[in-house]
Order: sequence, then C-alpha cells, then structure tokens
Amino acid sequence: MKNRFDASTTKAAHVKKGEEVVVISGADKGKRGRIIALLTKKGRVIVEGARMTKKHMRKSQQHPQGAIIEREGSLHLSNVMSAAKFDARLAKRGGTAEAAPAQA
Repeated sequence: MKNRFDASTTKAAHVKKGEEVVVISGADKGKRGRIIALLTKKGRVIVEGARMTKKHMRKSQQHPQGAIIEREGSLHLSNVMSAAKFDARLAKRGGTAEAAPAQA
C-alpha cells in the first residue's frame, strides 16, 4: 500500500520559504510571520511566532541545568495564506487593518 504522504502524491505549495503569511484558522488565527520551513511531504509549514510549544531540554554543556525552550510548531498548509493575498482580499471587501484579527 502506498504511503499517503509519498512525494509523488504531494501537491505544490501555494507559499514559499521566507514569504510572509497570515494564519487564517486555528488558535493562532490572525498572526503574521515568515515561513521558516516547508514540510512538503507532510503538507505543513513552520511559521515564525505561530503555534509556540515548549520543549524540555536534557542537561548538556549548553544547558547545564536543563532548560525549557519555546519553539514553533507546524501548521497545515490550508491554514495559512500569503500576506499579500490576504491584504488584497481585505481591501477588496472594504475592510481595514483594524478590522482584521489582532497581530501577535
């Protein structure tokens, strides 16, 4: 049986690494950030400042006491939209930046 995340079945992403995007659904709705990584096989993206999770680090030379580090989690591709496209859609509908959800 074929893996559903096989490279031959994945579609091209509508956003690129380094592009500014807006989260359009989920707990981080309205947040803007740049794409740090694109996980094409899983159909997910990692957006700067969105879906922050805490990672517990083991003791090491860099963290002699251990540490709790906050890092970005991944979001599904369908939950992000290019910021330029989002702003154009907002202007077309007659909205303003204040009408949009709060930014982080």
